[in-house]
Amino acid sequence: MKTSKFKTTAKCGGCVAKIGETLDKVVARDQWNIDLSTPDRVLTITSDLSDDRVIELVKEAGFKAEKLE
Repeated sequence: MKTSKFKTTAKCGGCVAKIGETLDKVVARDQWNIDLSTPDRVLTITSDLSDDRVIELVKEAGFKAEKLE
C-alpha cells in the first residue's frame, strides 16, 4: 500500500460526503481523508489503487482531483 495526496475541488462537508460515497466502495473509510482547512483541499489516501483510479473515482463523484508531488 502507498499513500498519495491529491488536490481536490471539494469545498464543504457535503462535498467530502459525496466523494466518500464513491471512495468507500473500494477502500475502507479509515484509509482516506480530505483536509478542507488547506487551500488545496488535500485528499490523502492510503491504498493499492493507482493514482489514475483515485482521480477517476473523485471524478465519478462530480469533482476534480490532481496528483500532488
